[in-house]
Amino acid sequence: MRNERKMMDLIINVAKENELVRAVLMSGSRADPDVPKDKYQDFDITYFVKDIDYFYNNTEWVERNFGKPLIMQLPDTMGLIPPEGNGKFTWLIIFEDGNRMDLCVDINNYEDYGEPAVILLDKDDFFPLLKPNKKYWYIKPPNSKYFYDCCNEFWWCLNNVAKGIVRDELPYAMNMYNCVIRNMLDKMIEWFIGVNFNFSISVGKNGKYFKNYLPEILYEKYKKTYSNSNYDSFWNSIITACELFHLVAEEVSKYLNISYNHNEEDGMIIYLNIVKNDFYNKS
Repeated sequence: MRNERKMMDLIINVAKENELVRAVLMSGSRADPDVPKDKYQDFDITYFVKDIDYFYNNTEWVERNFGKPLIMQLPDTMGLIPPEGNGKFTWLIIFEDGNRMDLCVDINNYEDYGEPAVILLDKDDFFPLLKPNKKYWYIKPPNSKYFYDCCNEFWWCLNNVAKGIVRDELPYAMNMYNCVIRNMLDKMIEWFIGVNFNFSISVGKNGKYFKNYLPEILYEKYKKTYSNSNYDSFWNSIITACELFHLVAEEVSKYLNISYNHNEEDGMIIYLNIVKNDFYNKS
């Protein structure tokens, strides 16, 4: 990989030499001093430009200036991910040397939302005084409705997982478990961590720092919520997820003085046991 200094120099020099590029901003993990550094971090770069038409879908310009990609994704040209049509164009690139850059060209005015960011170049005093706010990514405490809805979604949607297993519909059951149930479990774990750290930290995208902030015994339990395709393993993972959700939800509810609906938990545990018994009796 090109080292960070060489990559940064390249990003800045390309912008300096192009009259259409007026300013450069770096956001993402490399702009956040609190994020652990490693060579796999993306370079999240925005070029603010005078003319978007020159850059739009101009992959030749990217290759000529930054090097040959191993693979690219162009979200603004994809039907799978409908483009926003907001005066921007983005290349997501992994280069031959292994570096990844998410490069956006933007013709709109910059809005400072407080996300950690670093000005790399400003030819026209384009940027206002940035006021990075460390709280931008902090876990936010839920209100009572959000808490209740998370609990209800977790417990209710387990019925779909159980039915998928007993019907031997593995893709459906796994999708419901990993895309719906886990989202609610992860959200409750975020709040639990927030409670224990006074809502003054971030757990990163998709909970990537759970290991750093959960008590070891709970993180070990969390790991057991992942299942392989074996139904015995799947049932055990579901039971563990239920136990873990109960533990963390109880703590969150006490701290925030929000009532926890034990009735829906108890009802779904009864239903899961009914379906689980049917599954093993059928087998």
